[in-house]
Amino acid sequence: MPTLTDLRALDLAQAQVNLWTVKGPTGPIAAEPVYSAKWVETTDDLDDTLKAIFAEQLERIDEVLPYGLLAQNNESSALQLPADETHMATLMAAIAAETAQLKVTKTSHLSNSKFYVAKIIIGDRVIYAVKMAAKSWKTRQSRSVRSAIFQDQVLTVDERPHFELSRSFDFIVANGDILIISKVRFESILRYREAQQEAFDELQNDPDFRSLFVDIAPLVAHVGSNKIQLRRMCAVADKGHFRDSAFMNRLRTLQAEYGLAIMFDDDGLIIASPQTCSEIITALLDHRLKSGFSTLVYDVQDTTPVAI
Repeated sequence: MPTLTDLRALDLAQAQVNLWTVKGPTGPIAAEPVYSAKWVETTDDLDDTLKAIFAEQLERIDEVLPYGLLAQNNESSALQLPADETHMATLMAAIAAETAQLKVTKTSHLSNSKFYVAKIIIGDRVIYAVKMAAKSWKTRQSRSVRSAIFQDQVLTVDERPHFELSRSFDFIVANGDILIISKVRFESILRYREAQQEAFDELQNDPDFRSLFVDIAPLVAHVGSNKIQLRRMCAVADKGHFRDSAFMNRLRTLQAEYGLAIMFDDDGLIIASPQTCSEIITALLDHRLKSGFSTLVYDVQDTTPVAI
């Protein structure tokens, strides 16, 4: 875990923090996302709070796993992905310079921001800690509630604008890598998942993939625009087991032994149907496995080969 170890060793006492609020991403899905960003002047106390949240976030991570379309992390782990595989460079360009024209000067500049970024600067190093904004940042939410504070043993209304800072970050960018704490929010902020529909379209037109089926239409209808199914089909493309003739021959021969009911025609082509599409995807992902100890058959969420 070189990135995590390196980040924990940072001398945050020497760090400068610049806070940016960002609206977006906007623009066509097929194009680079557009971010509208402004930086806000902060007090030393708020900067120290952001540093403390950053340090606490790092301490909660015990394990770093490679990012995968089907990979999942928990409250004590993070996923890791090279930043250059995402739109992070576009976001970094939007928050590159704290110029006068990009400074927050009124409440409306902060309202309805989708997320905020703490730029932590130590010497010539810049680390980005990103968090989806809470509901209190939305104009509609702020108008529907009133804040109250308890001070000097009295509860009173506080009419000042409030913008909540969470005690966590959704992902951290350093050393050319992204440590992902919230996969869903990372994918939303950097539009990482929106390319999956386009990837599935490319897979449908892949001659190697199409040639597996008598008719691919039932599978396309099954996947539709469902985000989970699109994610799975992208994983099918990434794994590429369908290109391995030995894999496909074993699937045809052994699938019944593994509790699958996939139908094949006389030429060995897959006969897709609404009843079997989920099993077809499971098989192409290589997610139907048998224990060598209990001989029981399981469906798994992800697969990591073990070196023997």
